[in-house]
Amino acid sequence: MADTKNLCAQIPVDLHRQVREHQEESGKSLGEYMTWLITTFYQTEEDKQMSSTETRTVAFQVPADLFEQFKAYLDRHHIKQKTFFLDCIQRVLADEEPLAPEVPAGSQASACAEGEEETLAE
Repeated sequence: MADTKNLCAQIPVDLHRQVREHQEESGKSLGEYMTWLITTFYQTEEDKQMSSTETRTVAFQVPADLFEQFKAYLDRHHIKQKTFFLDCIQRVLADEEPLAPEVPAGSQASACAEGEEETLAE
């Protein structure tokens, strides 16, 4: 279980009542509910920032055992799947050398450089 720390803050009475009502309805403890509420807030803020620009969906399938290992890794490190992949993509792109000039239309050049398939499969 993750380390925890207490968070106390004075809030208006009406807001306190509303939060406690929703927390009780959720069936979660106050700590679980507040963790969910704050995490949801920050995820929503992150999603809003991304939605201010055009977004695309990336999807792919992996073997079931690899998927389970990946989900366990995310749980152990308290990382969201989206955050994990965005970080991976951003790091790879930051490390990439500038792209080579485009190949003129009509040439017989391959869509992938030699050896690229092995790199992508790792």
